[in-house]
Amino acid sequence: MNTPTKKLRLGPLPKTETVKLTFACPVSLKADLEHYAALHAQTYGEAVDAATLIPHMLEAFMAGDRGFRRGNAGKAVPPKPC
Repeated sequence: MNTPTKKLRLGPLPKTETVKLTFACPVSLKADLEHYAALHAQTYGEAVDAATLIPHMLEAFMAGDRGFRRGNAGKAVPPKPC
């Protein structure tokens, strides 16, 4: 049985240098991320977990945010003085 392949917004993942970041999210978001990871693995034939997808999803989100791109997108934000 051959099922049609769904086209996902997030394509195959590139190999990149990473830094560890920890965050908390709602249980429902975690479930959605795991479901997306399963669909991504099925679509592209490479097992991937939700934590691996998150940076790529955020990068795609920020690249598509017109307000962010028009603002100070390439500039480092200086720290606020204490």
